[in-house]
Amino acid sequence: MNTNIHNKPTNYQNKQQQPQQQQQQQQQLDWLNENALIDIIETASQLILQIYLGTNLAFDITTKSDNSPLTLADRRSNDYICQQLQLLYPDIPIISEENQLADYSIRSQYTYAWLIDPLDGTKEFISRNGEFTVNIGLIYDHSPVAGFVSIPAKGLTYWSIQGRGAFCRDISSREDIDLQERRRVNITMRKNTPLRVLASRSHTNQETEAYIKELGEPIELLNVGSSIKILWIAENYADIYPRLVGTMEWDTCAAHAILNEMGGNIAIYEDHKVTDKKLVYNKESLLNPYFICSCPTLLHFSHK
Repeated sequence: MNTNIHNKPTNYQNKQQQPQQQQQQQQQLDWLNENALIDIIETASQLILQIYLGTNLAFDITTKSDNSPLTLADRRSNDYICQQLQLLYPDIPIISEENQLADYSIRSQYTYAWLIDPLDGTKEFISRNGEFTVNIGLIYDHSPVAGFVSIPAKGLTYWSIQGRGAFCRDISSREDIDLQERRRVNITMRKNTPLRVLASRSHTNQETEAYIKELGEPIELLNVGSSIKILWIAENYADIYPRLVGTMEWDTCAAHAILNEMGGNIAIYEDHKVTDKKLVYNKESLLNPYFICSCPTLLHFSHK
């Protein structure tokens, strides 16, 4: 893992200001300080836990325009993450679930951008089942190149930077685990077991249920909240995650970067079939299309 702090390249935002050679050099991401970013996401997790474990059971919940809940924990996490990222990398724009979105005429000029979900799984947070995450993703030219995801209630932080590998840290022991090693363990433990399919705990529909039914072989279905599902796919704890209900780009970006570094796949699902199209980010509409997420080593299954 790279622990050095490098000078940051300039002109992150405007593609037209960067010659191709400079873009290729920046894409190596040598300037990205993973330790500082881990500190940011772990501190945000602690801010969330202070509220989660506190005595205010109401969590100061309000309702956003899309009827989704917003808590004090969402707001505090978002404020802290955005403040720290602006200090660390002031030239990289931030796209966050809880911030006002810039017009696409401006966003379309971004080369790099952060995609932030300061508390993914707010419904899981409110129900106190622990299945919520903090997500900081970095995109380059519409593709996820770095991802940092914490599971505050479990004391776990996952991260990857393109070309540097993917890791998981147990906050209590400060032990860093190579996700490739964890994947090998999971493959060994799950040999000759049923296909393990993941579905959302809070968001599902008939199309998802029909897709799972059409898999046509013995399966083990697990329901879990937030971006944990993509992390489980990345480390081969599960095999496939059909997402046939709407998600936003900030819901998937960070974990998608980790999945990519592990060799996993997210493919767009349309017209009742899996396509070769990949999820892209910072579109005019930040709504993701339906997709199928599959593990790096799908041992005994070829999805339809």
